[in-house]
Amino acid sequence: MPHVLVVGESWFTHSVHQKGFDSFHTSEYVEGAAVFLDALRDRGHRVTYVPAHRIDAELPDSVEGFAGYDAVVVSDVGANSFQLTPPTFAHSLPTPDRTELLRAYVEGGGGLLMVGGYLTFTGIDAKARWGRTPLAAALPVDLYDRDDRVELPAGAAPRLVSPHPVVDGLEQRWPDLLGLNEVAVREGAELLADCAGHPLLVVGRYGAGRSAAFTSDLAPHWAPPGFLAWDGYPVLWDRLVRWLSGEPLTPAASVRERREV
Repeated sequence: MPHVLVVGESWFTHSVHQKGFDSFHTSEYVEGAAVFLDALRDRGHRVTYVPAHRIDAELPDSVEGFAGYDAVVVSDVGANSFQLTPPTFAHSLPTPDRTELLRAYVEGGGGLLMVGGYLTFTGIDAKARWGRTPLAAALPVDLYDRDDRVELPAGAAPRLVSPHPVVDGLEQRWPDLLGLNEVAVREGAELLADCAGHPLLVVGRYGAGRSAAFTSDLAPHWAPPGFLAWDGYPVLWDRLVRWLSGEPLTPAASVRERREV
């Protein structure tokens, strides 16, 4: 089974509690990828997880380092974390641009999945800025140079729009999502699913490799509990990662058939 590198989907939260005259602070560290990581591991994938604050220390700093993985997943972490290493930012020393290393990795035959969130694609206040990096060339979507969030607080159900081995066996409509990043499908790429009229799942090829964009979240808050508990959730990610890794995909039983077994 593929060896998957998952990067991002973690954060620190600092809160101010005001109680009349007095106030105090609390802090917590959160990793949001647990359901996603479990889904891949339960399907037999070997998974290496690098949370956002460990990117500088643990992410490969060469194309050869990335070549040890069959697919790389980038979720809800901005390009600054890949480009602004402490030696470069604090000491003005040149270091490898990991967005260029990832681009070259895909061009050479690797698989890349970018998952949406407030700090992927272009992101909130345009802070994710992936469209201004070399990696943008490897994505199957074009990014907007502005805040690209589409908030769907009332919920919107994704729907399949095109057959493909990745979505074989999945229902036509999926549980509601609460938002996504707005993108445009790149010429030559395939739109497999949309949500509220916006691209949701797009796949394509770049050089000898493959790439995919899932423009909503794999965890809360855009992915609510109903989406995480959906029978198709592990099926989708398993088949997508295996397709990105170049594995042949056999026809899948439908989610309904699996539910009835």
